[in-house]
Amino acid sequence: MTVERFLQTVDGISTWVGKAAAWLIVVLMVVVCLEVFKRYLLNAPTAWIFDLNNMLYGSLFMLCGAYALAQNAHVRGDFLYSSMRPRTQATLDLILYFVFFFPGIAALLYAGWDYAGDAWRIREHSNVTADGPPVYHFKTVIPIAGALVLLQGLAEVVRCIVCLRTGAWPARLKDVSEIDVVEEQLAHSEHVDDEARQLAIARAAQIDETARQRGLGGDNKI
Repeated sequence: MTVERFLQTVDGISTWVGKAAAWLIVVLMVVVCLEVFKRYLLNAPTAWIFDLNNMLYGSLFMLCGAYALAQNAHVRGDFLYSSMRPRTQATLDLILYFVFFFPGIAALLYAGWDYAGDAWRIREHSNVTADGPPVYHFKTVIPIAGALVLLQGLAEVVRCIVCLRTGAWPARLKDVSEIDVVEEQLAHSEHVDDEARQLAIARAAQIDETARQRGLGGDNKI
């Protein structure tokens, strides 16, 4: 398996899991709407709904971690990072992965495995309510999510090594992006013709103006 094939495979796994887990937000929305209907119109609240909401959102949050890393979407203070050369960025990333990332993920996997194992052994249930739902299935998500993030982290280390050798970052498996981000990238790209660049600049300016007008409208309403 070539390096490029390895990176695309790992990115594909993280992306597939992230997109599959994203459907949990739809399930969460339906559950909340049904609970509101039951609670306020039927006067029949569900005792364990709080636990279910926590498990759905917690699973979504954890399982999308590898996907966010694959898309380079985690929050970073890039006011200095963005101005660095690719090899400098790769060197910094490589150091931080081994100093912070891998020790943290290893701790998550170690603790999460024991945490989930203990929950399965005692068939743990939530103690928020008197007859809480089982939570051992939910706690199993912790080591699974940790393993996925670890796998994606290994791919990111390979990316850093490739960048150090070639001076350029290898391609990522692209997914959806916000319109203003796409337009800004086009406006600053050196690989598009002048007409496309001018169109991107005009589109980005239009988006900024629309957002400003909406902000002014909101202030007027207040």
